[in-house]
Amino acid sequence: MTLKTHLLAGTAALLALAGAANAESHAMMEHPETGEKLAAEQSFTYRVLDEFPSIDPNLIEDVEGSAIGRNLFEGLMGQDSKGDVVPAVATGYEVSEDGLTYTFTLRPEAKWSNGEPVTANDFVYSWQRAANPATASEYQWYMGLMKIANVDEVISGDKEPSELGVKAVDDHTLEVTLSQPLPYFDQMVTHTTTFPVPKATIEEHGDAWTQPGNMVSNGAYVLDSRVPQEYITLKKNPEYWDADNVIIEEVTALIINDENQALTRYLAGEFDQTDVPAGQFPRLAEEYPAQAISVPNLCTYYYNLNVSDSGPEALADPKVREALYLAIDRNVIVDNVVAGGQKPAYTLTHWATAGFEVPQVEAANMTQQERNERAAELMAEAGYGKDGEALSLDLLYNTSEAHKQVATAIGQMWKQTLGVDIEMANMEWQTFLEERHNKNYEVARAGWCADYNEASSFLDIMDTNSSYNDSGFNNADYDGLLTEAKTAEDPLPLYTQAEEIITQEFPILPIYHYATVFMMDEHIKGYPLENAQDNWYAKDLYRVAGE
Repeated sequence: MTLKTHLLAGTAALLALAGAANAESHAMMEHPETGEKLAAEQSFTYRVLDEFPSIDPNLIEDVEGSAIGRNLFEGLMGQDSKGDVVPAVATGYEVSEDGLTYTFTLRPEAKWSNGEPVTANDFVYSWQRAANPATASEYQWYMGLMKIANVDEVISGDKEPSELGVKAVDDHTLEVTLSQPLPYFDQMVTHTTTFPVPKATIEEHGDAWTQPGNMVSNGAYVLDSRVPQEYITLKKNPEYWDADNVIIEEVTALIINDENQALTRYLAGEFDQTDVPAGQFPRLAEEYPAQAISVPNLCTYYYNLNVSDSGPEALADPKVREALYLAIDRNVIVDNVVAGGQKPAYTLTHWATAGFEVPQVEAANMTQQERNERAAELMAEAGYGKDGEALSLDLLYNTSEAHKQVATAIGQMWKQTLGVDIEMANMEWQTFLEERHNKNYEVARAGWCADYNEASSFLDIMDTNSSYNDSGFNNADYDGLLTEAKTAEDPLPLYTQAEEIITQEFPILPIYHYATVFMMDEHIKGYPLENAQDNWYAKDLYRVAGE
C-alpha cells in the first residue's frame, strides 16, 4: 500500500466515524417527499481526477472546481434537476421592458456561515472583483459575455470596477444594467463566477481566505478540511437558509489520478461515485445495471491546434489542419475507446444544446475512407505526408489514462493515414492549464462544458478576446457573427455560420460530444440525471437505507 492510498483509506475510516455521529438524527427517518427510509449515515463521497486549481468562486475555471463552488456558495439563481433556473439567494427578478435592467430581490434569511446576512453589496463586491483586471481571473471574459454595462472598459482597465453596471439599491435589492439584452441572462447567474464572496474575510486573509478555518461561505455546506492532492471535505452549513431541507451532512471529494484504481476502490465500497474508465462502460452496465449510468452531457472533447505565432509552421497551413481533422476516425473513438454513449463531434457545439440544430458538415456525411483519402490529398498538397516532408507534432494532455488512450488512438490514425509522427506528453492539471493558456504547445487536448444551456456558451470560447481561445484563433468575421447573435431575434443562422467558419479554418478538432458516464451507489438518490449540464447540488441528494 502506498502512502497516498494509506492516507485516503485512513481518511475514509475517519469519515465513517464522523458520519456515525449524525446517525441518530437520521435513523428511522423518511424522506419528506418520497417517503423512502433514509440511511442513518448521510454522507456522499466521490472521486475526482485532479486537484482543484481554485475554490474561490471568482477564480474557478474547471468543472470539478465548479461543483465544489456550487456546494460551498450560492448565487442569485440555481438549477433544478432538469437544469431549469430556480430561485436561490434571490427569490426572483424583474426585467425592464427594454431588457436592459434586471432587478433581483434577495431573500432576507440568506446568511453567511458566520451568521452575517448576505446582502446585495456582497454580489456587487464579487462582480466587481471578478471583472477587475487586478484579480487576474481566468473567467474574467465570462463577465464580459454577460454584457454588464461598462464591463469591457473595467476589464481593460479604462474604468474603475466601481463603474460596473451593478448596484445595491438596498440590502435585499440588486440592480444590474446591461449594455444589450440577453435572453439567457438568468441562466448566466447560476454560474460560480457570479456567486457572492465575503469581502471582510478576503481582506483579512488575502489569498489564504479559501483555507479551512478561514473560509466563510453562503452555500449549503462549509469547508471542513483539505489536503492538496488527497481530498477536500465539506460539512453541512447550519446557517444556510434552507438547512432544514438539506439531508446529506458531509461531502468528500477524493483525488485519485488513476481511473482504474478508482474503479477498483469504488467496487470495494470505499466511496459512492466514480467515472467509468474509457472502454469499460458496456461491461460495467451489464454487470452492474443499477450503478452504471450514461446520460448526455453538454461538453465537447476536442484538440486545440496552436495557430498563434508561437505555433509550428505546419499548423499555419489550413490544409494541414483540415487533414488532421479528417483523419480522426471518431466512430472508433466513441465505439471502441471511450465507449460510454458519447457521439462523434464534427462541430464545437453539443448536439443536445437547447435551441441548437447541428449544421450540415460535409465531413460528417463522408465515409471514413473518403475522409482519409481527402486528408492524404490535402497533406500532399501542403508538402507533407508519406511522399513529402516528414511531419512530427507534439500532443499535450493532462494526466489521465482515458486521455492517453484517445491520444494514442488518434496518433496511430494520423501516422497510418498521413505519415505524421506524434510525440505525446502529459502534465498534471494546473501545469497543463498554464502551458495551454500560454500557448506552449503544438496540439493540446481540450474539453469545454457549457456554462449555460445556449450555443453561445460553446462558440464564445473561440472569440478572439476569449481567455479560453487557447488555439490563438483570430477571425473578425467569426467575432462579428457572435456579436450580432447577441441581439438577433433568431441567432441560430448566425451560430450555423460561426460553426462553418470553424470547419473551414480548423483551429480546433472536435472529436466527440460527451456523455456523463459514471458509477453511482444505488443508495444515493436525487442526482440530476436530466440536467444536461450535469450541475449537481449535494443539498438535493440523500442516502436511502440498505436492504
